[in-house]
Amino acid sequence: MSKLYLVPTPIGNLEDISLRAINILKSVDLILAEDTRTSGFLLKHYQISKPLHSHHKFNEHKTVENIVNRLKAGETIALISDAGTPAISDPGFFLVKHCVDQGVEVECLPGATAFVPALVNSGLPNDRFCFEGFLPQKKGRKSRLAELVEETRTMIFYESPHRLVKTLEQFAEVMGTDRKASVSREISKLHEENARGTLAELITHFSSKTVKGEIVIVLGGKVIEKKKKEYIKKDRQ
Repeated sequence: MSKLYLVPTPIGNLEDISLRAINILKSVDLILAEDTRTSGFLLKHYQISKPLHSHHKFNEHKTVENIVNRLKAGETIALISDAGTPAISDPGFFLVKHCVDQGVEVECLPGATAFVPALVNSGLPNDRFCFEGFLPQKKGRKSRLAELVEETRTMIFYESPHRLVKTLEQFAEVMGTDRKASVSREISKLHEENARGTLAELITHFSSKTVKGEIVIVLGGKVIEKKKKEYIKKDRQ
């Protein structure tokens, strides 16, 4: 039965893949990968030998029609990204949308996503949160930050290592240096780090070292004024 599977892959430790994910990847007719070289290491590790095609943001508009036609013809295809769950700040949405529009069955397996452990590790409220992914690098960045000033939910961002300190400084400029935040990097890897504190403290911490690895920033939301004293009292306990 034809179906598109979205298969999460480990964000660090190769053991963080499910048995079901391995079985699906071994059973499909074709695997679509964001980077065939990166995915090749994972597939080789688990002795998965299936046709592997490139599917990334630079070619997805050209290849989507052929992929959907293959699915409609009865093939089963799996989509994987370099790490984590496809379509979460990675290619996937465009293909899923076309499959849904064409009546092709789509199934996303549960699995690794970097922002979940970062959020839980942060110590910040996680009952309500919003995922912002990557902020615009240039156009629209300032206006997006201005929109988030009044956000009361915990916010989650992805960032590159070389832009981390600049982004923290921009958060501090707009939201105040005493805003609580957490920075997680190299999640599930040997040198995993989860740094917590105010934006001022995090800026000092990361300005004094060379930062490597994938970055997740978890930023506390604006504290509603009537709850501010209670929040500060609880934080000091």
